[in-house]
This record gives sequence, structure tokens and C-alpha cells, in this order.
Amino acid sequence: MSTDSNAMELTERLKLIEDMIAEGRHGQESWGWSFVLWGVAYSIATAWATWGRSNLAWPVTMIAAGAVTGVVASRMGHGHPETTLGRAVGAVWMAMGISLMIVLMCLAASGRYDGHVFVAIVGAMLGTANATSAIILKWKMQFACALVWIAACVTACFGSDTAVAVAFFAAIFFGQILFGIYTMVLESRRRRQRGAAHA
Repeated sequence: MSTDSNAMELTERLKLIEDMIAEGRHGQESWGWSFVLWGVAYSIATAWATWGRSNLAWPVTMIAAGAVTGVVASRMGHGHPETTLGRAVGAVWMAMGISLMIVLMCLAASGRYDGHVFVAIVGAMLGTANATSAIILKWKMQFACALVWIAACVTACFGSDTAVAVAFFAAIFFGQILFGIYTMVLESRRRRQRGAAHA
């Protein structure tokens, strides 16, 4: 093989990888609504547990948010081919969600649940899931979300009750709600551009 054909083959492979990463990011953008949904769910559960003093706040809110996510996700999946990259990123989030639910339920059942431990675990797991997705998709904005959640985790280990509450709500706002809205805007723009290209 000549040097030119090797260079051309390498260029084609790099282009394929870039296209796969872009497609994976577009797939992640289509899940922006779920970031917003879970951010709102975390806020409702926290407010209900704090002011309503209810042990049911988190289980009920998380199960409801999980059910809504499952219903919407099943409707989204019809007619959209699934990519390997999309399955990989989806697996990261599914594994994180299942692990988080099991750990938090066990802590609550054992009586070892406390606000600092809760925020440390949630921050670490959401930080890890966001960082993994960001690394796979080469997405700096999602990596920023990971840093926000990891900062909340560190604050939970060393901060006062007030500092932990502020860090948790800041992480919900920036790492869930704002990021979700951002991805929804990106997806909306992409759809408009695709529609204009087909017109």
C-alpha cells in the first residue's frame, strides 16, 4: 500500500470515530429532558423530606421519576436505531441509577443514613457517571457537570450542614436542570437545522 492510501485510510477512520462521537453526543442531547426531570425530582424529594419530615419522600419521588423516565424512554426508542456508543453511555447511567437506589435504600433501612453521607454518595455517583459520559463523548460541558457533583461530594465530607445543602442544590441546578435545558436547546437547534436542510 502506498503512503497516500495509508493516509487516506487513516483519515477515513478518524472521520468515522468523530462521526460516532458526534452521534453519541446527539443521542445524549435527546436525553436532556431526563436531566431536568431528575433535577426537579431531587428538589421535590429534598423539600418534602426536609419540611414534610417524611421517610417516604425519597422512595416515592424516585420511583415516580423512574417510572416517568421508563415510559418516556420506551416511547423515544421506537424508530431510532441504537448505536454501540449510545448503549455504552446508557449502560453507565443505568448501572449508576440502580447502584444509587440500592445503596441509599440499604443506608435508610440500616439507620446509617445521614445528609452528609447521602450528598457524598449522590455526588460521587453522579460525578462518575457524568465524567464517564463526558470522556466517552469528549464533551467538556458534561465534564463540568461532573466537577460540580464531585465538588458537592467533597463539600459533604468536610462542610457544615448549610454548606452541604448549598452545594447539593447548586449541583442539582447546574449539573441537572441547567445542563438538561442546555442539551434540550442543542437538540432543538439540531432538529431545526436538519429540517431546514431537508426543506
